[in-house]
Amino acid sequence: MADKRDYYEVLGVNKGSSDAEIKKAYHKLAMKYHPDKNPGDKEAEEKFKEVNEAYEVLSDPDKKDKYDRFGFAGVDPNFGAGQGGFGGFGGFGNFGGGFGGAGMNFDDIFDMFGGMGGSRRSSRRGGPQKGRDLQKTITIDFTDALFGCSKQIEIAKNVKCKTCGGTGAKPGTSKKTCDQCGGSGQISQVSNTPFGRFQNITTCPKCGGTGQMIEAPCTDCGGSGVNHKTVKIKVDIPAGVDTDSIVTVRGQGEPGINGGPDGDLYIVVNVRPHSTYKRRGDDLYLEMPITFDVAALGGKVQVPGFGESYSYTITPGTQTGSSFRLKGKGVPNVRTGRKGDLYVKVVVEVPTHLNRKEKKAIEEMAQKIGNESYPKRERFSKLKF
Repeated sequence: MADKRDYYEVLGVNKGSSDAEIKKAYHKLAMKYHPDKNPGDKEAEEKFKEVNEAYEVLSDPDKKDKYDRFGFAGVDPNFGAGQGGFGGFGGFGNFGGGFGGAGMNFDDIFDMFGGMGGSRRSSRRGGPQKGRDLQKTITIDFTDALFGCSKQIEIAKNVKCKTCGGTGAKPGTSKKTCDQCGGSGQISQVSNTPFGRFQNITTCPKCGGTGQMIEAPCTDCGGSGVNHKTVKIKVDIPAGVDTDSIVTVRGQGEPGINGGPDGDLYIVVNVRPHSTYKRRGDDLYLEMPITFDVAALGGKVQVPGFGESYSYTITPGTQTGSSFRLKGKGVPNVRTGRKGDLYVKVVVEVPTHLNRKEKKAIEEMAQKIGNESYPKRERFSKLKF
């Protein structure tokens, strides 16, 4: 445990990062180290476990709060056992079996120090809970990434049962208040000890913390309120996305619990490479061949774009490898919409498959062009090795 890395460090986020930033960092790392992408890679497997462990804590408000205040001791009852940590609670480790000993967990410590003469804060399982978030990776074409597109995807997930409307109760019936906890979802026990009056709150065993009982379960979902189905969802991909971009589809995760909001669907985008264009951020890069005469004499060329072309004048004496920029002809930024630039690298193409007449024309041209027109070659010929 002492070798564990800080959970924020694992996900590469700051302590004050928002839930959305934490979630985005998790999805990116989970995809990077996923076993399906790294078969047989033990290191990637360990990284994947580490990332999931960190997200499990930082995505849960209660666990995150305890971790922020107490570190690993706040989320792992075994942390520091026998080392003066919360597992044995330092000098109190042997007192009455030790705080954090058998039958006690970290929440019990809050009962003792926060519950003397009162009650500790607790989260009721029967309260509204957001549904589970889902993730799916899709692959789109280069042009779809540039201009945006709509895609229909299929995903298997839990959906609200249409027969019972998600209540889990058979149509015509309704849920009843649990007679053991009175609808609170919790059982409270108060005991007097030499340290004071302690209150322990546990989940109601009869209703499982929901506070309600289903007497006649729905026959379609068996009382769960959900069915597992493959559904089709339309996803709008914004212009400018790139590989590893994440598109959020609100409310298309799994159904919320006890009136809570539905989860979200996270679409991880993979973009197919283009045969000619390359992309770096919001900029595009293109290698364009030009003829010898245009390179030597200059002239207008047409630079191919996506659905349009751009006119550009080549200056006389342009060398192969030279480049020019067409401002604002790149990729639109997915957040601002402002386009990057297009960088064109010129490659002078040497003619091939010449016939006799063409060869003769080149020979005559070569004889007429003096060495002063080839300054680099002239300097090179004077080198001594």
